[in-house]
Amino acid sequence: MSTSERRTARRRRRGAAAALLATGLLLAVAACGGSSGGDARSGATNGGKGKVTLSFWDWDPHMDTVVARWNAAHPGIQVKLSNPAGGDQLVAKMITAHEAKNGPDIAKVEYQSLPALVSKGVVRDITEYTKDTVTRFDRATLSSTVFQGKVYGVPQDVAPLMLFYRADLFRKYGLAVPTTWDRFAATARALRAKAPASYLTNFDAADPGWFTGLAQQAGANWWSADGDTWKVDIDGAPTRKVAAYWQDLVGSGAVAKNPSFSPQWNKQMNDGTLLAWICGAWAPAQLGGIAPATKGKWAVAPLPAWTAGDTTTGIWGGSATTVTSDSAHPAEAAQFASWLNTDDAAVTEQVRQINVYPAATAGRSLPILQAAPAFFPDEPDFYAEVKKVAPSARSFPMWGPDVTVTFTGYTDAFSKALQSGGSFTAALAGLQSAAVADLKKLGFTVG
Repeated sequence: MSTSERRTARRRRRGAAAALLATGLLLAVAACGGSSGGDARSGATNGGKGKVTLSFWDWDPHMDTVVARWNAAHPGIQVKLSNPAGGDQLVAKMITAHEAKNGPDIAKVEYQSLPALVSKGVVRDITEYTKDTVTRFDRATLSSTVFQGKVYGVPQDVAPLMLFYRADLFRKYGLAVPTTWDRFAATARALRAKAPASYLTNFDAADPGWFTGLAQQAGANWWSADGDTWKVDIDGAPTRKVAAYWQDLVGSGAVAKNPSFSPQWNKQMNDGTLLAWICGAWAPAQLGGIAPATKGKWAVAPLPAWTAGDTTTGIWGGSATTVTSDSAHPAEAAQFASWLNTDDAAVTEQVRQINVYPAATAGRSLPILQAAPAFFPDEPDFYAEVKKVAPSARSFPMWGPDVTVTFTGYTDAFSKALQSGGSFTAALAGLQSAAVADLKKLGFTVG
């Protein structure tokens, strides 16, 4: 097939997917009945097909221990784990592998990336294999993986944004944990006055997922659709409010400007230069590698609110286990995806090894969640605090099929604005224009 023919084929697939995605994230309530013979969870064998080996792409640390549990209990369906990349890089590899018709059977996908993979035909509709599985999740969680009543993934975890802070340093400097964004700004400035070499936190221009979660908390909906017409509102009032708030903190020197996960940031987190981190509930799994000297010194609190008493927060991260359209064994792959995210032993092992906060409703009451994460030994109520926050966590009701372009644009535009002293709201306007242009380029109608 020529380049032009491939482009035409992709446009046709995208056009067909536009109608699917534009209807919104609709749950297949009627299909969420009890156990069915078609559900991949209903059997532990592979239907007499002989030994099946499934390839699984996942970037979670220590996922091999979870997969080993499956392999020991399912000799006829073996899973081979590999970690080719994480996040957006894995998505790019999935698309490339699909075009070469050699993709994995199963892959971990962040929720915001799923619509694009659906529109490109990379991931498979697994509705027929998950009729019982979908009953194990609440509507809000499942909505990120179900499009027009069709299931395209089994949710793994949810990651509400929370405030992680150095309890020892807050005590040292006499700081109260801020409950509103006004108090957060005042605390940031007070710290700079007391300890000029320290910062409350940093503004991250390199990770759009962080900023997206803050926009969600403020009420933003970056993508929506009416029929087959898309609307983009990245430059709307809620996101502008968030951008202006952080520009004020950056401009006044109240917060640091270096990106998270950089060597400099890691050092500052480890030596106490930075006292707080706005992060998803997965933070304990990462802090051991980022700031090993700080074990036992962190505490967790709800994200500051725009209005006192409002419990709304955003989401940074969260993923689903998907079955690709290249898999020759979709039933077995869906069986593994269901087991991974609903079996008590499998979910318990993920909490222990990866510090996920389970997506499955029953998983949030597992005994292991009564204990503190290993890096937070003095926080026995850690998961109880996450459980309180999770019901008020909001994502966008819909993610657009051009998230990758928008996220790349965020990193480019905000990094330039941060270094040059430029306008964050102007950067948003640029993201808005680029997202609209890209949707049109993909063949979608934009109103």
